[in-house]
Amino acid sequence: MSPRDLIPWRGVTYTITNLEVDMTFIKSINSKFFHQEFPYKPMGKYVHFLTMRVTESYPLFQTDGELNKSRVRAGVVDKAVISRLSMFKRKQSTPERLVGRELLRNYGLMTAEECEYNVNFAMNNPDCIIYGFAIGDSGSEKSKVVVDTAFSITSFDESHETFTLNAPYENGTMSKQGEVTSRINQQDHIRPQVFFPSIVTLKDPTEASFLYVFNNILRTRHYGAQTTRTGRVRNELIGVVFADGEITSNLRWTQAIYDAMKANDTLHTPDPLDEDEVMAAARRALADLMSEEFIVHTDFIGDDFIPLLNEVKGLTGSEENLKAILQQADAEAKAYFSKYVEKPKKTAAKAG
Repeated sequence: MSPRDLIPWRGVTYTITNLEVDMTFIKSINSKFFHQEFPYKPMGKYVHFLTMRVTESYPLFQTDGELNKSRVRAGVVDKAVISRLSMFKRKQSTPERLVGRELLRNYGLMTAEECEYNVNFAMNNPDCIIYGFAIGDSGSEKSKVVVDTAFSITSFDESHETFTLNAPYENGTMSKQGEVTSRINQQDHIRPQVFFPSIVTLKDPTEASFLYVFNNILRTRHYGAQTTRTGRVRNELIGVVFADGEITSNLRWTQAIYDAMKANDTLHTPDPLDEDEVMAAARRALADLMSEEFIVHTDFIGDDFIPLLNEVKGLTGSEENLKAILQQADAEAKAYFSKYVEKPKKTAAKAG
């Protein structure tokens, strides 16, 4: 029997009879893309998650009661100016890190009492170390996850509609004792099947942090104004890119997709976009944009991405493996905290 047969958890380094065995989770890609531990200073390793966010309900991405929108060029080639819906970075990163925090609590690696989001960060768990925190004089950690504003492929006019909302009395009518309630309001909502291309970047990943962020993106289902009845969004990953620098922006990728779909006559205004056509255009556009980059990069897109995606889904779909990933991420976070974040404890003065 080999030492490997004696290990109960994958992804953890054990010492057995003075023999150190370093286990890895992912077999389909080279371990050179990952650090063994979180570095204190930036080391120039990036992984970019190429994500297509697809609305499946009527979400709200709004500020001050209005849907967020930006006036930009339609494409890189098409210079027409249109208004696009905007999905600000916090609208993307916050729901994803909350999903991760939920998992950490579920598997006993964090409690609500010791770490409360935006209230009292514990500073020493995967969420705090990977996504960052700021607690005044107590300390801060810059996020290793970079997310920028995402834009809808289709124009604002084609991507939203206005609903009239009401709040009836218990008898089901809008009147009581002869008086009609004024609890009627109008609200713009984003339509289903609106597509937001978004690149989520993780700096200096370890294998466990890569899987942690990957899993958070795949699992998150609700974005925008949090209600119990709307906000459903599905994340479809079309690939990951490992590089020694940042790649193209969300806006340029969106504009390139628009150009590709217009060239193929697949925009079909005002009908919803076909998802297969969007994904095909997204892959082509990204491949073209990456060919223009002047950084060192390894791309897993299209067919090259399928083995990695299936492997990650298999790992995160197993309770045993998922728990091992979270434990490894937690161990790495606590090691980083004790080495670089935690303030040195004061020693008692020696008696004279």
